[in-house]
Amino acid sequence: MKGKHILLTGGTGGLGLGVTPAVLAQGVAAITIPYRNPKEVERLKGILSPADLARIQFVSADLVDEASVENIINQMVRVDVLIHLVGGFAMGKTHEYSYENWKRDFDLNLSTTFLVCKHSLKRMLETGYGRIVTVGSRGAVEPAGQLAAYCASKAGVVALTKAIADETKGTNITANVVLPSVIDTPSNREAMGTKNAEKWVKPESLAQVICFLASEAAKDIRGAAIPVYGSI
Repeated sequence: MKGKHILLTGGTGGLGLGVTPAVLAQGVAAITIPYRNPKEVERLKGILSPADLARIQFVSADLVDEASVENIINQMVRVDVLIHLVGGFAMGKTHEYSYENWKRDFDLNLSTTFLVCKHSLKRMLETGYGRIVTVGSRGAVEPAGQLAAYCASKAGVVALTKAIADETKGTNITANVVLPSVIDTPSNREAMGTKNAEKWVKPESLAQVICFLASEAAKDIRGAAIPVYGSI
């Protein structure tokens, strides 16, 4: 990814703490990171060097607002790579799950993916180059009880990514999705305890898969759904 311009959503979150340094290590020219929580920005800044921070533009944004997404992307010099990490996990029995929570989960997991892919893809088609990497879930292909909204919305992410890959055949634009199981982030440890945490997928490990798919070396991989399950 040397010299490339990257849109990295979720770059300040738990997964982003592993992915952002890995992307910077690829020699990228610039990274644009939308954020909602200033405290997360400060946490990320605390683990990066001044030289790395000089290549990052942090932009406050609401990724379920199309005008906000379009504005961010149109202000970038170009969009060579989109890495979309934004998403959320929630549980509840289907017959007890509120419609409001269902819509919230689809907005967070699927609507954000659609909007950033839509407007990034427009820019990529202008230049004839692009790499799109989205984050699905093991639950998208192996749904589990009490995770209906999460699994369904992540299955939508997989379908959307594969559709984009089909639309961009014959170009130097690719779209692929990773399917992690439980990721070892602070929020997951808080929610689920640490009993099996050593078997979970490390953010740094998932980052290596993401960086490969986002690189020029992955030009012949399109529409792939890559399982990254750790030891679970």
